Amino acid sequence: MEKTDKLIVTPQDFKLPESLELDCGKKLDNVVLRYETIGKLNADRSNAILICHALSGDAHVAGFHSVDDKKPGWWDEFVGSKKPIDTDKYFVICSNVIGSCAGSTGPRSINEATGKMYNMDFPVITIRDMVRAQKYLIDELGIDKLLAVVGGSMGGMQAMEWAINYPDRLLSCLPIATTSQLSPQSIAFDWVGREAIKYDPNYNEGNYSSDLPPSNGLSTARMLAHITYLSDESMLKKFGRSLQEKDDYSFNFNRDFAVESYLEHQGQRFVERFDANSYCYITRAMDYFDLAARHGNDLTNAFEYCKNVKFLVVSFSSDWLFPTSQSIEITRALIKNEVEVSFCEIESSYGHDAFLLEIDALGEMVSSFLDNVMQKGEA
Repeated sequence: MEKTDKLIVTPQDFKLPESLELDCGKKLDNVVLRYETIGKLNADRSNAILICHALSGDAHVAGFHSVDDKKPGWWDEFVGSKKPIDTDKYFVICSNVIGSCAGSTGPRSINEATGKMYNMDFPVITIRDMVRAQKYLIDELGIDKLLAVVGGSMGGMQAMEWAINYPDRLLSCLPIATTSQLSPQSIAFDWVGREAIKYDPNYNEGNYSSDLPPSNGLSTARMLAHITYLSDESMLKKFGRSLQEKDDYSFNFNRDFAVESYLEHQGQRFVERFDANSYCYITRAMDYFDLAARHGNDLTNAFEYCKNVKFLVVSFSSDWLFPTSQSIEITRALIKNEVEVSFCEIESSYGHDAFLLEIDALGEMVSSFLDNVMQKGEA
């Protein structure tokens, strides 16, 4: 691609006009959200789509930050001109969640009250808190009603929180490869990942130096999590039992297999771009996510006020982290509320990561759904 052909996107910061009240009972002051937009808002402000990112994502959903930038946004194949979420038609917004380390206020931000980093003094947050902060941004942009809120994985959790808490502020909701509550197994994986971070010698109860972070712990947490994003079939196809740059076993405990080398590489890359405290806070927010618990332990009750929101629920056949059964549960709860909902399980061998990789199958579905919502409008 020629440099002149690159879509250049500029990150922007928005400071909330007031303190953010949190589910934990505390308030968070001077909250900043990092966000990016692509496309143009039409005259009646009816073409805006909010994309919510997953655990390790950020506001950089598509495009490049400069002509020399080699790495595009995390959903670049899916969002842009003539792509499934077509920015020639739609005004796309993506904001970094609170608690993150990618521009929005999080545990490594400076607490203006003390002049020091929050670290573990940062309040525990929830998925709903993330959405509360996003609503301030949408208000600031002057958008009364979003055409859609779209998200995969943790992004899908945010999308559903939007529909449940602000049903009059969006026309449609697209929860993809997600769940209405984190399972005990998923909570267990998160716990082990955080324990790896906490027991890293550099962690220092969350007060680690920027020059000496708990890299080993965070890398281990990422390797563990990354396994859950794949499927047995995809790992078999990609690695099998192939050895990494050797002809025989080493007969020691260094890496022998290609899959071991791959995971080590993923862990190292993650340490270069993510913060350990943010990882702890965001995974805890996911642990606490349970739509039914807030509504008498009945998921149907959770969607009671979503009757005017159209839903597209998508799962992937090999996703064992958030399996299809969990998407079916969401769909059934919507049907019981007489909500207009479409559901599809896409056959894929990619596991949970399929929402980032099955561009053609998912893209055709999402594109058609959004076109339909746009054409019908509020009717």
